[in-house]
Amino acid sequence: MSSHSPKYGNDVLAGDWRRPRKGSVPEVPAQRGLVAESADEGFCGAIVAWDKQTVTLEDRAGRTRVFDLAPAAFLIDGAPVTLVRPSPTVSSAPLRSASGSVAVRDVRSRVAKESRIYVEGAHDADLVEKIWGHDLRVEGVVVEYLEGVDHLPDVVAEFSPAPQRRLGVLVDHLVDGSKESRIAGQVTSPHVLVVGHPYIDVWAAVKPATVGIRRWPDVPRGIPWKEGVLDALGWRMEPGEAWQRILGSVRSYADLEPELLGRVEELIDFVTAPHLDRQ
Repeated sequence: MSSHSPKYGNDVLAGDWRRPRKGSVPEVPAQRGLVAESADEGFCGAIVAWDKQTVTLEDRAGRTRVFDLAPAAFLIDGAPVTLVRPSPTVSSAPLRSASGSVAVRDVRSRVAKESRIYVEGAHDADLVEKIWGHDLRVEGVVVEYLEGVDHLPDVVAEFSPAPQRRLGVLVDHLVDGSKESRIAGQVTSPHVLVVGHPYIDVWAAVKPATVGIRRWPDVPRGIPWKEGVLDALGWRMEPGEAWQRILGSVRSYADLEPELLGRVEELIDFVTAPHLDRQ
């Protein structure tokens, strides 16, 4: 008699019989609102965000957890699945950039104009690039950052604005009575436009649902805002790492608050006004 049966293979105990066979687990696109359960930890919730490597679930109590997009790591209706990033949909409509404008195909970036847009810091510049980068390259507008609003008067003086050399500035927390509003008030050139959003930091201009939270926490005075947010949310990571997580969740202008969207569009219009190209 043969020592084994071909029907069952050489060793029925070989391999991990507890895990589904490779290729037997269906792949399911991660769609916002889809309810899934972590196969390992039993945490169940609706999908509220995802990126290249992770997915964020929110349970009925509003608690959120981030999980790796590993094979067979989730259950849907009790059956194991592999969650994957959704495939981009094919549409006959004009291709749109992240800002919502019609994307211009096969066009090289223009030679940079003399006019510029300044933002406060690196995170502001990252966000503007992600949403409006295509538009700015088409227009030939460079975005730079101030490294803090305190430098604004010196930057304006050094820039030497003129009719054909306009400067647009985006400021965080530009509200009545703030330090930022007092500094912005020192700029009086008609060739400089200073606008701002009401948020203490550009992080908060990203809609909370985009990053899988109900709201941005209130941080008591005297505590650095970013560190206070990380502590309140229970994110055990450095601010730079947290920002990459936030930025990675942003897909388009729809993920940002209107108070930021309108101000950036206003700056782009200001520095690209048609008459600026006339000699």
